[in-house]
Amino acid sequence: MEEHLVDWSRAQFALTAIYHWLFVPLTLGLGFIVAFMETIYVKTGDEFWKKTTKFWMGLFAINFAIGVATGLIMEFEFGTNWANYSWFVGDIFGAPLAIEGILAFFMESTFFAVMFFGWEKVSKGFHLLSTWLVAIGSNLSALWILVANGWMQYPTGMKFNPDTVRNEMDNFWDVILSPVAVTKFLHTISSGYIIASLFVVGISAWFLLKRREIILAKRSMVIGAIFGLVTSFFVILTGDESAHQVALKQPVKLAAMEGLYEGKEKAGIVGVGVLNPKKTLTNDEDPYLFEIEAPYALSLLGYHDINAFVPGLKDLVYGNEKYEIESVDSKIQKGKVAIEALKNYKRAKEENNLLKQDEHLKVLEENIKYFGYGHIKNPEDVVPPVALTFYSFHIMVALGTWFLILFALVLFYALKREIIEYRKLLIVSVASIPLGYIASEAGWIVAEVGRQPWAIQDLMPVGIAATDIASSNVQITFFMFAFLFTALLIAEIKIMLKQIKSGSEGGH
Repeated sequence: MEEHLVDWSRAQFALTAIYHWLFVPLTLGLGFIVAFMETIYVKTGDEFWKKTTKFWMGLFAINFAIGVATGLIMEFEFGTNWANYSWFVGDIFGAPLAIEGILAFFMESTFFAVMFFGWEKVSKGFHLLSTWLVAIGSNLSALWILVANGWMQYPTGMKFNPDTVRNEMDNFWDVILSPVAVTKFLHTISSGYIIASLFVVGISAWFLLKRREIILAKRSMVIGAIFGLVTSFFVILTGDESAHQVALKQPVKLAAMEGLYEGKEKAGIVGVGVLNPKKTLTNDEDPYLFEIEAPYALSLLGYHDINAFVPGLKDLVYGNEKYEIESVDSKIQKGKVAIEALKNYKRAKEENNLLKQDEHLKVLEENIKYFGYGHIKNPEDVVPPVALTFYSFHIMVALGTWFLILFALVLFYALKREIIEYRKLLIVSVASIPLGYIASEAGWIVAEVGRQPWAIQDLMPVGIAATDIASSNVQITFFMFAFLFTALLIAEIKIMLKQIKSGSEGGH
């Protein structure tokens, strides 16, 4: 398969995913914020809260509609650009995607119509129920998508069928309750809640700077800051567990996140640092040009033990006998044995030789967990782009820390002071809206770039997963999607700005 075809296919999927994730996280969190506001309206009967709810609901609806369009394209790309992948794992990967479409997306779409158009047509209680179901449905959609993604990071609950050369689901609950999937879901949706909180706080700050919608802005800001503060603490907890799971299931990714080449006990985390671009696996250059390290923190984060040994990239690639870490070269040899056993099994089956079938099947089953390594050419190929993974991880963590401080400051000044007089804080709040998206996209880069070269961890590298089609087809559609998604993004921003400038009297 052409190498640049694989690169273009990866670029196209990355482009679609990045744009899709610009629309989705706001929907995840803003749905709940709108539901909170409507609940206050139903409880108090205060028309102010109805007007406030409708204002934020209008922004939610704009974002929801465009997010759906980009999401549908992603699902089609699995078939058009990743046909080998879809064949290999379709029996597992298809199930959560189907449940997402049949249950979660159906629920949120159905009640979205009631929520948006049913204000005067259904009772207050039913309308409130619809709003909550839209918020829950949006998050359930994310659940099934993230379960599917979690399975790619840590394949479990399946059995390889040598007759069809497909992985088939063996235990549904192992798939959806996988610790990687659960952690990924909780960490990802809570990052979406932070984006929604930044959005509400930032737009409210803009109103206060303009001396418009002052009551709506102040009250919305309090709700946004509380929601953001609570979810920031939740993100810290889920991030800790996420790093622990990465250490256990994807240690190469953890080493890349920290630019750790030599494993060590009592390993620290680089709080601030600059990587040495000359550093490679095979030279003795210092990995950092500059770093400030928090001692013991990486051992604690990864293994919940300050004395734990954290393997570096060299340990993971070339092996480490002391810590019983197998080399990639050894895994490659076992992977080749698995692939050869599969070929021999199919040949024996064609010859109707049952004895040989059993013999080759046994060899295949003994080596199946190394199956993907059989397609790896060089041991060093399992190392992901270290610089991109390292900087993305540290940008995400730094911005997450900033958001926690910002929400605390906004909440304090909104409750204890006349926040409208603190213009610098209001300006910073507005400027922080895009930072939420940068942090969230950086998190996805860590998750996806950090697990390269695998489409499915240890089982299928991306070079094998792609569809063997003309690369020109992928290039053409890449630029078409780039144009389309950019146009959609510009359209959304324009519509959003128009709706925001109209204020609470703009309607929806």
